[in-house]
Amino acid sequence: MFQMTYALRRNGLCTALAIALAGTVALPAHAQDTAPGGADELDRIVVTAQKREQQIEDVPLSISAYSGDFLQEQGISDYGDLGSLVPGLEVQTQSVSNPSVSIRGITADLDDPTQEPRISLFQDGVSISRSRGSSVEMFDMARVEVLRGPQGTLFGRAAEIGAIHFIQNKARTGTSGNFELGVGSHDQRKFTGAYNTDLGDNVQGRIAAFYETRDGYVENLDGGTLQGKDTRALRGSLHVDIGESSGIDVILNYQKDTPPGTAFRSQVIPNLQGSLDPYTANSQRGTELGTDRDVYGATVLGDFAINDNWSLSTITGWRRHDGLDKFDSDGSQADLIEFTEDAWGNQFSQEVRFNFDNGGKFTGFVGGSYFDENANRDLHYQADERQLYALLSPQINTNTAGLLGSALANYYFPIVPLLNPDATPNTSRTSTWLPVPGIVTPTPTNPAGFLQVPLNPDHRETFGNDVDIRAFELFADGTWRFNDQWSLTMGLRGSRESVEYGYFADPGNASSLGFLLSGRGTPACGAPPCNNLLFPATAGRLSASETYNSWVGRAVLGYALSPDINTYASVSRGRRPNMINVSDLGSEEVDAEIVWSYELGMKGNAAAGRFVYDLSLFYYDYNDFQASVVNDAPPPFFVTKNAGKAHALGFEASLFGRFNDNVNGWFNYAYIDGGFNAFDDDGTYQALAGNRFRMTPKQSVSIGLDWTIPLTSGDSLYVRPSYSWRSQVYFEDQNQPGIEQDGYGLLNLRAGWRFNEKWEVGIWGNNLADEEYLTDAGNTGLLFGIPTVIAGPDRSFGVNLRAKF
Repeated sequence: MFQMTYALRRNGLCTALAIALAGTVALPAHAQDTAPGGADELDRIVVTAQKREQQIEDVPLSISAYSGDFLQEQGISDYGDLGSLVPGLEVQTQSVSNPSVSIRGITADLDDPTQEPRISLFQDGVSISRSRGSSVEMFDMARVEVLRGPQGTLFGRAAEIGAIHFIQNKARTGTSGNFELGVGSHDQRKFTGAYNTDLGDNVQGRIAAFYETRDGYVENLDGGTLQGKDTRALRGSLHVDIGESSGIDVILNYQKDTPPGTAFRSQVIPNLQGSLDPYTANSQRGTELGTDRDVYGATVLGDFAINDNWSLSTITGWRRHDGLDKFDSDGSQADLIEFTEDAWGNQFSQEVRFNFDNGGKFTGFVGGSYFDENANRDLHYQADERQLYALLSPQINTNTAGLLGSALANYYFPIVPLLNPDATPNTSRTSTWLPVPGIVTPTPTNPAGFLQVPLNPDHRETFGNDVDIRAFELFADGTWRFNDQWSLTMGLRGSRESVEYGYFADPGNASSLGFLLSGRGTPACGAPPCNNLLFPATAGRLSASETYNSWVGRAVLGYALSPDINTYASVSRGRRPNMINVSDLGSEEVDAEIVWSYELGMKGNAAAGRFVYDLSLFYYDYNDFQASVVNDAPPPFFVTKNAGKAHALGFEASLFGRFNDNVNGWFNYAYIDGGFNAFDDDGTYQALAGNRFRMTPKQSVSIGLDWTIPLTSGDSLYVRPSYSWRSQVYFEDQNQPGIEQDGYGLLNLRAGWRFNEKWEVGIWGNNLADEEYLTDAGNTGLLFGIPTVIAGPDRSFGVNLRAKF
């Protein structure tokens, strides 16, 4: 049955920041004892949405949260599936090292470590927002919480537009355990389990493990499959009671991912079967494609009672991610855009918070935090210059028309014949020259030296960027209750951050083709600047640094229409930090992105507590919007630019109901109209005027049912169908026709048999209608004129066995 999540941690202390409606886990005994109403009423309990105890309907925020049991029963262990449960949330997992998260129209999926996230992801109070380390398995979870709207006061510098908080089960008193075994289509194998026990009078321990492997759902004609999974994760936690009302939790996490590669599929170059089908790839390097990633984490949570009115909460976190990702960005059998990415990073954070609650009209907290992060990415590029010349000859003609004359300027060498090794002798990988038809072979005295162009069949080069961040923050937040109906909540957070951005490009191989493409530099690669193909070489590492001061805040006015209905009106200020683009051409600072959020909300229950609802209407006003656009100078990649003003208007609704003792249901709806304004503050027409935000459907709907069928033996059967639908989306802010996905819906079903109170056998099926759809399009290939797509998961099914003891 659907119930509110029990948010209190041991001894009534909790560091959770938000909670809302949850799933099917039964409430702890003392929470059940306090739940009002009869059997048909959805239980209501005390939650800690604002770091203090409140009834759920008193929390003036747009929040969705789901218990770990509910997530497990819905088959959700990857947060890529959360988008079907939370209105206004879109999650697409291109790969384990590149998830895409969007809240209310704003997407955070940038792989460049120098670009700051707009959405905070937290694990037990510790930021995991850096994309290369943010994809974590949701196993042995207490709950997942999603806050929509600027959350800088509660979550810090990266929560400009929202936050997702993963709260893991901690060690607790008593001995218990559980496990799940599963097999499924695509040769899926899965195990997850947890064991909890007392280690002493005041010490408890818990260990949890996860393993899942499955082949990819995209066949690769060059060998193996793509879009698969191979993940192992291990967690250990320890709880120590200190007196009657204080305690410390220590949590250690490790995750290892070695999945096959990402299924980029060209929509220009057919595979060897002559097809552009996104479910049949022809990616170079075959089974060598894939990810090898390690993520480590250590967290220490402390809750200490100072006196009856004051308590102290501390959060100490350390994380490291280290990953190698090999991918074929042209999505074809051509040797055009082959990358290997080496990404790693370290971070340390410390938060100290003093909480005040004397049972009177005012409750609040004040504190400070420190954040130290270093993130790096080296990108190794490889290509056959002969094939790349054929692809990019129009650009070369433009850049060299004045140098080589009209003969080369009018020449175009098509790419497709080069993909068939029998089509032309020029495709021999042993050849290092591609003679240009119609042009006389140069003599030794020719100063240009490009009329016969030496092209490397195995060109390689490397560039990298990095960022060092140190941030100090002070924050305070509190609520004053004027009477039983009116309240005012205000919060403020100030930040001082010192950042250094770095960039380098190694000389690599000499590339005459690079000279032709860029039109700058020297033909030889004897000393910097050298003519790399994509990334002009630098004289070592270039850097730029700066220190910024900023603030974010919120003000919320609450009004209780009745004991069962609460409303609120809020205004808040969010910020995406300043950044500096560093390249061989110099450095360019990008202003901080500022958003003002205005929101009206209503939440409560109806029909004697059998239905619970959460409604919100919001408007966002962005200034200095940081958009990811194609660079207007080499290298031809996405860079962050100031796109001026933007806006978003939206409405969200979450409904949960208990129709009778055995049937529960939920319904979510979101409408978002977000995009770029026509004019900036100076009245200048904007480059992206009228365009919609990328990855943002105007409308989304999800609905689900949980039907339990009691049996005379005391056992039971269950049936849980769910359906989600998204309207059309563009995959880039430029809104290019064809780089989009039309509206589509996905039907899932889970069913099973519970017996002997502790055992359960179930079957499941996802995308039962076998809907074909895209999770991404455009990508790096778009910059070379050969856009790629990534297909969404096809129909899958399986069985599982669960037990609790």
